[in-house]
Amino acid sequence: MAETNKTAKVVNKSGTLKMDDKTAATKTKRDISGRSMGRRGGRRDRNRGTDNTPKEFDTVTINIDRVSRTVKGGRRMRFKALVAIGNHKNKIGIGIAKGSDVTSAIQKATTKAKKSMIEFHMDGETICHEVETRKTGADVLMKPAAPGTGIIAGGVVRSIIGLTGIKNMISKSLGSTNKVNIAYAVVEGLRQQLPRDEWVGNAGKAEKETAKKATTKKSAGKEDK
Repeated sequence: MAETNKTAKVVNKSGTLKMDDKTAATKTKRDISGRSMGRRGGRRDRNRGTDNTPKEFDTVTINIDRVSRTVKGGRRMRFKALVAIGNHKNKIGIGIAKGSDVTSAIQKATTKAKKSMIEFHMDGETICHEVETRKTGADVLMKPAAPGTGIIAGGVVRSIIGLTGIKNMISKSLGSTNKVNIAYAVVEGLRQQLPRDEWVGNAGKAEKETAKKATTKKSAGKEDK
């Protein structure tokens, strides 16, 4: 009786035979349109679809608190995020939002910060004048500084000013240490900044100078005739 050479066959769970190494090496992978796809060597490029263009605004998460609300079934725990956004020039905004987790709270606060952005005046790389603003219990004093001074401030004020184009400034927090109120006081102080032309006593000076130049030009023209 002739002997038969039987070899074990590996079968998948679906009942089909597994592909051997030789067949797998010769098989080409094709996409939906039928074009052949080459095999990738090494790891996949995970940053292939990411956008590497520079962002217009930068975001800083200043503070995250865990808050609770008492309901009928017990306490409901949530997170509150304080976020500041700026373009490192003369635009700044802050936002506060709550969420079931930290990520959702930060996203909501960032959206609110974008909607509440303000545009303020600057004098070179410092603020235009001294200002003291009060928000609830927080009292923040900000003063302009000479070039090379840097930002002399701490905590929330430094985080917010770091997102603007201000490089030299002196600040002092005189009241409450509540971070939310301090943030609102800083933004209000930046909103109150007025350029030098609009100061008291300098309001009509620019108009007078332009009118004086116009009269001198007219008189010079008459003399030439």
